[in-house]
Amino acid sequence: MAEQIDVWSTEARELMPGFKGHFVHSERATLVYWDIDPDAILPEHSHPHEQIVNVLEGTFELVMEGASHILGPGDVLVISGDIPHSGCAHTGCKILDVFSPVREDYR
Repeated sequence: MAEQIDVWSTEARELMPGFKGHFVHSERATLVYWDIDPDAILPEHSHPHEQIVNVLEGTFELVMEGASHILGPGDVLVISGDIPHSGCAHTGCKILDVFSPVREDYR
């Protein structure tokens, strides 16, 4: 079954200060379209889900396994499950995160 969604018109939820997410769930994945405030901090954390980070707008610094990655529009970073990571927005950002399997905690 196909379902067309205008993701930016869905209700955003702020899961942590400065991170407002629009959520789409399929049977096997969760997509989060983040609208991130400048200077917002992503505290170090990990989760069992594989995560694909795709920066759509802005500049975001992601730290993973001690390495800093400065990501801009069009940059993609794959994070394996259970890898600690953190970050901060250098500018306002729009980021698409894809998680597999589904993030039940984001429903």
